[in-house]
Amino acid sequence: MYTVCLVEDEVDLANLIKTYLEKAGYNVVNFTKGSDAINYIGNKVHIWILDIMLGDDINGYDIIKAIREKDEEVPVIFTSARDQDLDKILGLELGSDDYITKPYSSKELVLRVNKIIKRVYKDESTTLITYEDYSVDLTKRMVFEEGKEVKLTTLEFDLLVLFLKNRDKSFTRDEILDAIWGSDYFGSDRVVDDLVRRLRKKLPKLNLNSIYRYGYRLS
Repeated sequence: MYTVCLVEDEVDLANLIKTYLEKAGYNVVNFTKGSDAINYIGNKVHIWILDIMLGDDINGYDIIKAIREKDEEVPVIFTSARDQDLDKILGLELGSDDYITKPYSSKELVLRVNKIIKRVYKDESTTLITYEDYSVDLTKRMVFEEGKEVKLTTLEFDLLVLFLKNRDKSFTRDEILDAIWGSDYFGSDRVVDDLVRRLRKKLPKLNLNSIYRYGYRLS
C-alpha cells in the first residue's frame, strides 16, 4: 500500500481529502502544522501533498527543501489558493511534481496522485540506458556519470527518460507538458523551458537541442 503524507492546515478540507485518498486505497498520514511534517521526514512516504501557505512559521516551500535534503526522488504535489506562474515556477525549481490551485475537487487530486504514483513506481521493462558517459537505472531511478551519481528530481528524471527513449525525435512543448505533467495540466509552457534548463545544467553532455518556436530534440 502506498503512503500519502498530506500537509494541510484547513482541517475540514484535510479530512475530506484523507477520506477520498483512503477510499482510493492509500494509507494517509495527515499533518496540520509544518513543524510536525518536517519531523516526520525520513519515514516511508511515497508521495507528499503540501499546502504552500500554512498557519505556522513553516510553509510548504520550507518543507520541500527539507524533504529534498533527504530524498531527491519522492514525488511532491503543491496546493495553494494562489494561481500564479511565479509560485508554480518556484515550486518546480524546488523539485515539486505538480501544482493544484484551490478550490479543487478531491476527486481531481486523487486522479493526479494516481497518475504520479503510476508514473514514478511503475515497473520498467528495460532497466538500464546508457548515453555518452551517463548510465540511467530505470528501476532505481538513478543516474550516474562515470560511476558517480547525479541527483535529479522526479520531473528531471522523467524528462531525461522521455528523451532517451525517443532519440532524434522532436517534441513540441505541449507534447512534453502532456508526457511529463499530464494532459490536465493548466499553466504556462515556461515550465518546460525551465525543466530543460535544469536538466542541461546537471547533465551538460546531453546533446539536447532547442528547436526555434517548436520544442526540443535529443541527438
